[in-house]
This record gives sequence, C-alpha cells and structure tokens, in this order.
Amino acid sequence: MKKTIILLFICCALQAFAHNLSYEHLSLKQWNIEKEHRVVSGSFYILKNNEVYIEDARNKVLHFSLHSLSISDQKYVLQKQERVVELNRKIEALPVSSAGASSGKEKFLLLFIVLALLGTSIYIFADSKKFKYLLPMFLVGVITTLYSFTAKIMKIAGTTTDPIYIDSAFVPFKPIVYTRWDQTYFYIESKGIPTTHDMMVGISDSGWQQQFPIPQCYTGSNAWSIPLNPTISSNPIAVDNIHFTRGAIAIAVNGIPIFNVHTNTGVDSYTDGQLDTYGGHCGRADDYHYHIAPLHLYNYTLPTVPIAFGLDGFAVYGIKEPDGSNMLALDGNHGHIFNGVYHYHGTTSAPYMIGKMVGVVNEDATHQIIPQAAASPIRPAGKPLKGALIKKCKPNASNNGYTLTYTLNGNTDSVEYSWNTSGSYTFNFYTPSGKTTSNYNGFKQCKVPVGMKDISFVDNSIVLYPNPSTNLLYIQLGNHVSEKEIQGICIYDLDGQLVYNVSSYRNTIDTRNLAKGLYLVKIQLSTSQVYKKLIVQ
Repeated sequence: MKKTIILLFICCALQAFAHNLSYEHLSLKQWNIEKEHRVVSGSFYILKNNEVYIEDARNKVLHFSLHSLSISDQKYVLQKQERVVELNRKIEALPVSSAGASSGKEKFLLLFIVLALLGTSIYIFADSKKFKYLLPMFLVGVITTLYSFTAKIMKIAGTTTDPIYIDSAFVPFKPIVYTRWDQTYFYIESKGIPTTHDMMVGISDSGWQQQFPIPQCYTGSNAWSIPLNPTISSNPIAVDNIHFTRGAIAIAVNGIPIFNVHTNTGVDSYTDGQLDTYGGHCGRADDYHYHIAPLHLYNYTLPTVPIAFGLDGFAVYGIKEPDGSNMLALDGNHGHIFNGVYHYHGTTSAPYMIGKMVGVVNEDATHQIIPQAAASPIRPAGKPLKGALIKKCKPNASNNGYTLTYTLNGNTDSVEYSWNTSGSYTFNFYTPSGKTTSNYNGFKQCKVPVGMKDISFVDNSIVLYPNPSTNLLYIQLGNHVSEKEIQGICIYDLDGQLVYNVSSYRNTIDTRNLAKGLYLVKIQLSTSQVYKKLIVQ
C-alpha cells in the first residue's frame, strides 16, 4: 500500500513538472477614463497603435484610446512603454520560439530519464501480485504526463515570431516608418523615401529610365506586411530572372522595399549600372526601392540586428550574427539556421541577400509575392536615356518635390518636379533646347502616422521645460550642442499631424494654441535627430 501511495505521489509530481505554475500578485492601478467619465481598476498590459490595454482583476483585457485617459495616466503609459522599449533594445534576442523549443527539448530529456528510472524501479521491487495493479496506474500516469508535456511543447513550437523583436530593428528609423501588428502580420507604413542618403546619384548609361522618386502611400491597408508565422518551405523558390521579377521580396528597416536584383530582362541590375551608389533606383511607378542588401543602414543601427525582413517572414542580417559573432557559412539560399531560427545575410556579392525564398510565399500569375503593398504611378513609364549620368537629386525648400540634375552629351540638364495638396504633379524639364512642362493628376500625398512608442527619448543633450507646459516651452541646449547645429524643430500630435515647424533654433515656443494632450517634438541636428515627449496642459 505504501508503494502505491508513493507511486501516486510521483505521478502527481510528474504532472506538476509538465505544467508551469506561476502566481503573480499584481497591484491594480486606478485609471481615469476622462472621455467616458469613469474609473477602471487594472494593470497596464501593452500600448499598441495608440490603444492602451488594461488587464482587470478578473483577467479581462480592456482597451481604451490613449487620448481618452487623463493626462497623468497618459504620461504613466508612455513611461511604462518607454521602459519596455529600452529593455528590448538592450536585449539582442532571437524570437521567443527558438528559446522555448530549446528549453523544451532539455526538459523532455529529463522527463524521459525520470520515467525510465521509475518504471525500472517498479519492475524490480514490486512483487508479481501488486505489479498487475501498479502497471496500469503507472501507464495512466505516464500517458497523462506525456500528453500534458507534449501539449506544452506544441504550444511553444507554435509560438509566433515576437513582434517586439521585429519592431526593435525599425526603432532607429522612426518616425519616418510606423509599425503595428496583429496575430498574423507585422505591418510597416512608410513613404518609401530614405532620409539617411541621397537617391539616384551615380545611375549611368542605359540604367536610368527617366523615372523620378515620388513619395508613395505605403499606409493603412497598403502597408507592407511581414508574416508572424513563417513556415519553412519544402521546396524554396529561387529569386531569379523568372520568379519575383515584379514587386518586392523584402522590406528594409528604413521603410524602403527591396526588389529582386534581376530585372525582367534577366540582367543583374547592380552590375549593369542601373542602381545608384546605395543600391537603389526608381521603378516604372516612380517608386524608389533597393535591389541589393542595404548594408549601409548599419551606419545607423546595431550590427547585431536585422537590416531587412523578407516577405516570407525571415530576417536579413549583415556580416554579424545576432550574438555578435562573425557570419557563419551560408547555404544555397544565402542564409542558415542560427540557434534554431532561420535568417538570411546580406553580402556585397551575388545573390546579395536572398538566393531562394526559404519561407512559404504565394505568387500571383506574374510571379509577384502576394500580399504586398503597391506603388501608385501618376504618369507613363519612361524610356532609357542613353549616355545620361545622374549627378544629384535634392528636395526643394518646400519639401513637396525635387530637382534632379544629370549630364548628357556634355551638357548639364535638370528636371524640377513638385506636387500640391490636391494631387497635381508638375514636371519642368530643362535642356539646351529650353524648358518643357508636363502636368499630371495623381494621388494625394498622405502622412505616415507618428507613434510615441519605440522612439528613443534618452538623449539628455537637449532639455524641454517646463514639461508639462501651459504657456511657454523653453528649449535648453547642452554644452556640446550649438545653436547652429539645429536645422529644424517640429511638433507632431499623436495622429502624426504637424502642428509646429521652424527651420532654425528657437529657445522659446508658445504652446497656448496647442490643444491639451501629448505631443512628439523632433529636433533636427546636422547629423542626427532628437525626439522629446511634450505634455500640454
């Protein structure tokens, strides 16, 4: 009888081992929902897309617009979210699925050893009469334990890629990119225009097809989407001159799409001179995009985070692995499995980034990956201008157009183009023959949302006070920042609307005309940007 009790105790212990028991005592905060004139008790869960998620005492998750909370609660949320972001930036971790799977294997091995020892002990020490009773009980315990443990392992194995892991790669390029996610996809919103380098410079000979960079609306339902449940394909599709010659195969962390290096004629666009000094050019829809790995982005981010994500869901790294070690040998797909998770690497030689799409993707009839964002052309596609060499492409003073300068047959020609708020586009072509003008009706330029989450606010070189502000806001520069370095000051509301803008340093800003609430202050320096939160009361 004692042995029977001992056996039952061991089986119960094994059952407990198969489950993680966790008891958390959370202190509940009183939340003032001012717009609904009520108070809610609960703990902060997450800030997502300007929605605050709160878990109440009954484990029910409620959510409210950030704007609906009191000013003090809004400040509390942003401080909590800032701590989460800063922590994730310091932790250069892989998706949670890899860590969970590894831990599960170790626990499964330990469980197997314990069960084997227990079964052997029963067989050796139990007499024949009791064995026929003990055996069924032991088998029931084993089956129950293994079922529970296997269910847990399956749950871990099915964990999606952690969106915080993906989001951490985009942080250095916010707010020109905006990120959000649901249970299926991680979404990237952008205008498709880089801010860290010039565009089009260096495109030569027959490479330029007289296309010009125009900001696109990769926003809302037309955002770029990265699957959070990537699946390894049993038959990876080659990124060649047949597959994926239309549309993007990846999205860079600065919001620029990356296309197949092969053109629809089968040539290598990089070696053919069709790309600028940063590996990009404009397509037939005047949409700027890269064709090779944007390794230059490592000038603005850490070497241990991705510079892009394939549309199959797998990350693209540079010459370093996620742990900081040198890049390991690559497989035929131009990547490998690292700590149980697959990722690609960008290199300076072909295939430059992705040799084959390791993840399962869907192609349409034109071999384009779907779903993906689409550019919006506003004029007919151009033709190659043989002998032309693009010298520069600079934005105009109003930030609603560009001037592109090129040389051709010993002459310096240019194109000035711009757009207005109603969606009218004007192109002025200047050649030795004179000026010609073309006008087009196209899409209205949109705005990328500005979220305060995941933007670094730790820079102490510039101080705003008083904050909260009621009348005047003062901007104090640190000892190593001069007034001449300040190239602009912008204030955005939480919807991304520009509410204040100056092109030089101001030590005082009148905030009396701003509505009460939270704002994002962007201070443009000569070599960097500083972001500060502002509360107006």
